[in-house]
Amino acid sequence: MDWKPIIDWFWEHGVPILIIVVIALVLYFLLRRFVPIMVHRTVSGTMKGKPKTAIKKRADTLSGIFIDIGLVIIVAISVFMILSELGVNVAPALAGLGVVGVAVGFGAQSLIKDLFNGILILLENQFGVGDFVKIAGVMGMVEDVTLRRTVLRDLDGIVHNVPNGEIDIASNYTKEWSRVNIDISVGYGEDLDHVIEVINRVGTELSRDPKWAPMILKAPQVLRVDEFGDSGITIKILGETKPLAQWDVKGELNLRLKKTFDEEGIEIPWPHMKVFFGDLLSDEQSERIKSLLAKNSTETGEKGK
Repeated sequence: MDWKPIIDWFWEHGVPILIIVVIALVLYFLLRRFVPIMVHRTVSGTMKGKPKTAIKKRADTLSGIFIDIGLVIIVAISVFMILSELGVNVAPALAGLGVVGVAVGFGAQSLIKDLFNGILILLENQFGVGDFVKIAGVMGMVEDVTLRRTVLRDLDGIVHNVPNGEIDIASNYTKEWSRVNIDISVGYGEDLDHVIEVINRVGTELSRDPKWAPMILKAPQVLRVDEFGDSGITIKILGETKPLAQWDVKGELNLRLKKTFDEEGIEIPWPHMKVFFGDLLSDEQSERIKSLLAKNSTETGEKGK
């Protein structure tokens, strides 16, 4: 048997094919070795202060995505190079793949958009599991994030599956820290300096309470006299809390302010109505109606207390 043609073919085509395979394997090894390290460094820099478990989870997710994409590219290029060495004309195959790719692209535009948006969400760390967000008009706690969709559970316990392609604006209520934002109204007859002093005192006491201090990053304090309303003056209060603690702190602050306002005699106004009587009623009828309205107002106020 003449081995010369086989040996010649091996040296002419076999060796290049082996080199292509070895290079592909080396590239895949380097991909698996260095991509996780680079991704972990990048994620650690963007997630300073986050738990190590959260950093590792995000780094592992992104590393897996990049490795899979890199593997597909390496395999595709290697296969076409090997086919070329075997004498196969790859030009028609490339043209055919191009046509197929266009057809698939038209048929799966929404899926492709979901995947691209999912990659951007993970890369930019827009939100993650445990964050409270508003996306695509839905508010809730993030329970899962994948390349294709985000799973939210709202305050009613309803689970929403939101395709990532539908997310144009993502509002994260718990990114690193949260804010207490309260507008409280007091009567026009109140001394504003005294009211502000009381509010600031209550906010400071709350921030020093052993139960609430771990949740509060910055004590709730008066920011400004915000506006003159129809029945009272609005004062804006701001404070900073740890993520997800803003609603609990806000509720406790409202409770303490109501109790303190009652003790200090500070009025929290409610809408009032004034009735004017014309000439169609006699003086006696007008006085009788005024007396009845005054009596009814007094009884209502006592019940409210």
